[in-house]
Amino acid sequence: MSVKETFDLTGKTAVVTGGSIGLGAQMAAGLAEAGANLVIAARKVERCVELCAKLEENGIRAIAVACDVSDPASCQNLVDITVKEFGTLDILVNNAGYTWGADAINYPMDKWQQVLDLNITGLFQLSAIAAKVMKEQGYGKIINITSVAGTGGCAPEAQNTVAYNASKAAVNTLTKDLACKWARYGIRVNAIGPGFFPTHMSGGLLEKNKHLVLPRVPLN
Repeated sequence: MSVKETFDLTGKTAVVTGGSIGLGAQMAAGLAEAGANLVIAARKVERCVELCAKLEENGIRAIAVACDVSDPASCQNLVDITVKEFGTLDILVNNAGYTWGADAINYPMDKWQQVLDLNITGLFQLSAIAAKVMKEQGYGKIINITSVAGTGGCAPEAQNTVAYNASKAAVNTLTKDLACKWARYGIRVNAIGPGFFPTHMSGGLLEKNKHLVLPRVPLN
């Protein structure tokens, strides 16, 4: 059996938030290669449109939807369009995220709220809206993108992002709790917590702090 047969998603519908660039775009490409139809959601929909054109080279359908995950109405619209266009919502990848760096003592509360509104509150509200569809279907998969920054404290010189770190810790526990609560509906909820790798969001931080990061990688 081939890898594609093992992970065949032909006929399934996957929604990827924050899917226009970086990790989101890479995950969307992987889902498309496995045969899934894609809904690529982000605030900057223009980049989503460009990505959809490339994904459709895999012989699948892909549509772009403008979505601000921190806005409940925008989340509902995303799910409504998905069901209208494809009939099902089989996979939700909660990848949209935001960060802000500042000293924890003087951390601006408006930025704290902005980070948590998107990274945890928005993630939950979109998951809950999608779960209503999945419950009716009797199945569904929700994949939350968290971070190793949510598993413990970070030295300020390496990652001075207290709101981001706290939000990802919240995602870790929320994932476990929803997995318990929604299993009876056939909904599986899991999380992926990547370490450091270069993206549009982390590239500058990684370059600045590689002397701190690389010694902690066994293969350097």
